[in-house]
Amino acid sequence: MILEWLISPLDPARPHEVGMALSWHARFMVLGWGVLAPLAVMIARFFKVLPGQNWPRDLDSTLWWRSHWMTQTLVLVLSAVALTLVLISPQNSGTAVVHRLFGYAVLVLAAIQGLSGIFRGTKGGPTDPGPDGSLHGDHYDMTPRRLLFERFHKSCGYLALALMVGAIATGLWNANAPNWMWLFLTAWWAVLMSFSVYLQRRGCAVDTYQAIWGPDPEHPGNRKKKQGWGMTRPEFPQRSFDKQRET
Repeated sequence: MILEWLISPLDPARPHEVGMALSWHARFMVLGWGVLAPLAVMIARFFKVLPGQNWPRDLDSTLWWRSHWMTQTLVLVLSAVALTLVLISPQNSGTAVVHRLFGYAVLVLAAIQGLSGIFRGTKGGPTDPGPDGSLHGDHYDMTPRRLLFERFHKSCGYLALALMVGAIATGLWNANAPNWMWLFLTAWWAVLMSFSVYLQRRGCAVDTYQAIWGPDPEHPGNRKKKQGWGMTRPEFPQRSFDKQRET
């Protein structure tokens, strides 16, 4: 009985009939935007300082950065393939107007996100000095260029996630997807949101600047306000920090 309900379409009055191209379009988009993209955002937000990492003695863990850009690159590849499939599908009648609006908006934001990384500027700092040994860099100095990039990149990312929910929901409805698909995605998003709330309350959304270079006020970015909503700067007594630096 339960199995029969799971494989039945959400709306019993309509058939669940989609062609090969549209079915793979949906699979690629759900995998990319429903599963991988929110996971990549969560990793980037909450795992800049890893559990068990001896911060601030051990700085600049790049696991979050590699995971974020590699996963989001995969999402872009899946999106490009999925877009091609829907464009060549003979069932692409153009009647799903709302789904199209959501979908194209997400794809435009995804393209903007990918391109925006080119304009993030230089890094600088002790971990990436210039050829002349200078520590100056857009990120290390938190120049206006870097500040603009951070606000733009993060805002577009969260907006894309919000629109993604609408795109997937309308796509599943138009395809009259079986109940198990709705159940799986709802459960997955609920798990990610619950875990995110837990990590946020634990103060795991560490300020990127301090995660990379530590809390020392000699770093210029630490003399500016933290970037992003809900970010934290872990409390670390300066005297204890100086002692660790000496050792």
